[in-house]
Order: sequence, then C-alpha cells, then structure tokens
Amino acid sequence: MGKLILSGELFKHIAASLQRALLGFSLGLAVSIPLGLLIGWFRGFERFIDPLLQTFRQTSAMALFPVFILLFGIGEISKLAIIFWSVQWPILLSTISGVKNVDPLLIKAARSMGASPLTLFHKVVLPASLPSIFTGIRLSATYSILILIAAEMMGAKSGLGYLIFDSEIRFEIGEMYAAIVTMSLVGLAINYTLVALEKRFTAWKA
Repeated sequence: MGKLILSGELFKHIAASLQRALLGFSLGLAVSIPLGLLIGWFRGFERFIDPLLQTFRQTSAMALFPVFILLFGIGEISKLAIIFWSVQWPILLSTISGVKNVDPLLIKAARSMGASPLTLFHKVVLPASLPSIFTGIRLSATYSILILIAAEMMGAKSGLGYLIFDSEIRFEIGEMYAAIVTMSLVGLAINYTLVALEKRFTAWKA
C-alpha cells in the first residue's frame, strides 16, 4: 500500500472508482426518491405499479451485466447502468415504506390546522420519511461500491476493481490486498459521511 501511495497509482484508482460510483449513485437518487415519494403518496398508483417493481427488483444486477454490455458496449456507460440498476431498489423501497408509515396522527393534526396537500407533504410527510430514506441511501451506497468492484473487473483499465483483478493476474498479492483494504476504507468513509448527513437532516428526532 505504501508503494502504491507513493507512486500515486492508488489515488488514481480511487478517483476512477469514486467517479463511477457517485455518478451511478446520483442517478439512482434522482430517479428513486421522487418515484418512491409518488408511489408512497398515491396508493392507487402503488397497487398498479407494485407487481412490475417487484419483478424488476428480483433481477440480479450481475445477471444483467451482459445485457448492459450488449446495449451500451464495454465502456463507462454499461458500468454506470449496472450501478444505477443496483442502487435504485433499496432507495425506492425505503422511500415508499417511509411515506406509507408516517404517523397518521401527524397527518390528522396538520389537516385539522388547515394544511394544504402541498404543505402537508412538504412539512410533515417528507421530514417524517427522511430516516427511512436515509436507510435506503446507506444500503445503496454499499451496493454501489460492491457492484462497481465487480464491474471494474470486466473491461476496465482503472479503478479499485481493476487493480484487484490485475494484481491477481500478475501475482502481486501485496497490491491485491492493498486494493481490498482500500476498498473497505472507502466504503467506511462513505457510510460515516452519510450517517453525519442523516444526523444533520433529522436533527428534529432528538
């Protein structure tokens, strides 16, 4: 690990992996949170779309990787697509659950004070759903790193997954373990960053 740090190679691979993971993760957030809020708020829409969601979420991301390669090639887009597919389901399901499990007394109290549907959603439902949403976000962040490592082992020229696979091929076992440890440390850093953000946005819980 010291050799990789001094040469700067380790930081190059970390930057490549983080860039892919953050892009795929951000796309998943941008789609899953609004969709989850919509599905959780409108029960009729949930009954209509739930069978399709349950079917899609049972499909393994790694099983779809050959399909993404067929559609998008072996470059960056296929890797972003597989990360996006993996991360969206925990966020989506946690968001739906968070909206559906808001305390009914809070909603009744807000309505009794004349809150409009938009105010009710913005001031009551969304804040009360945040703890559940953040649980999904933390799970998805973990999935984004795990799936990325697997994706980088196939058809990548940079990233921690590539470094692990390339080190194994070259029998550089020390480099391989350095990459594995680095991957774990990156995952820990992301997790604790999200925990800090959750505490900040849900300070009202205390």
